[in-house]
Amino acid sequence: MNKYINVAIAGATGYIGLELIKLLCKHPKVKIKYICAQNSIGKSIYKFDSSFKKKSLPKISDLKDIDYKKIELLFTALPNGEAQKISKEISNKVRLIDLSADFRFKNPKIYKKWYKIDHKSKKLIKHSVYSIPELIKDDLKQFKIISCPGCYSTSIQIPLLPIIKKNLINTKNIIIDSKSGFSGAGKNLHKKFNFLNIYDSVSAYGVGSHKHMGEIDQELNKISNKPIIIRFTPHLLPMFRGLLSTIYLDLKKNIRAKNIYNYLRSYYKNKYFIKFAKFNNTIGTGEVMNTNFCKISVCNDRKSNKAIIICAIDNLIKGGSGQAVQNMNLLYGLNERLGLK
Repeated sequence: MNKYINVAIAGATGYIGLELIKLLCKHPKVKIKYICAQNSIGKSIYKFDSSFKKKSLPKISDLKDIDYKKIELLFTALPNGEAQKISKEISNKVRLIDLSADFRFKNPKIYKKWYKIDHKSKKLIKHSVYSIPELIKDDLKQFKIISCPGCYSTSIQIPLLPIIKKNLINTKNIIIDSKSGFSGAGKNLHKKFNFLNIYDSVSAYGVGSHKHMGEIDQELNKISNKPIIIRFTPHLLPMFRGLLSTIYLDLKKNIRAKNIYNYLRSYYKNKYFIKFAKFNNTIGTGEVMNTNFCKISVCNDRKSNKAIIICAIDNLIKGGSGQAVQNMNLLYGLNERLGLK
């Protein structure tokens, strides 16, 4: 690897894009060569976040102006469908880390089912990999495209995948209640939702049909020999950032909540960004705010054959930009903590 990874960021003025720039500015092995946002060409990025005023950053440019000979890596934090188009244009020497859903699915028909878009880069799906850094087994260097999971999916898969693989729970009755700060809906919040008093109330949405269910189904079914039935309801909270998922589980015979806790702690014992509360203690999003940490709590239910898992992340970092940087570090053989401490 060269002394620096030269990167471009597309979708730089969205919530995730701005968080990504903040992290990359602190990264000792990265140089930001291009910042792109199609509706803000020629502007300074500090117009969107005053903390960038003292940073030496390029002005916002058009994606078409990127000289791909000058970069090794492109981050895309764009609306669904856009990274597919871009992926066909970039050279084979440039890697793509995508934060949309464009390469989360191995079957383009399933992608269309959930996102109502025909996949425009089907040939490149086989050159992509879906990566939660703590769960990925593949060597990321094999792939041209790294697809980062959704924020809800991250908070659900990290606690669930190990215990499903270990056959510790009944997979036909998993109930998940998730709550996110409104930044998770992006800057076009008011175009997506017409709830009254969205900044003063809790609102359920995507009930029984949220798009992240598609990737959750895909990834959980990969590691289970039995059908997995999940009921998932997300909610928007009147706060800017943070995500909390509460997962209700039926346990296999002779398994107790403490067994779940002990197994998860053992499974993630060498994973720096996974933290645990003491058994039977509750947690909140404030414990992981503005960090790349995922914190897990395992609690008893009043019935001994059931357990409750609570998982807290920052939706913009561990659920977005931080996970992208962590994947970049793994891709280039760097310490996965770089730029994220």
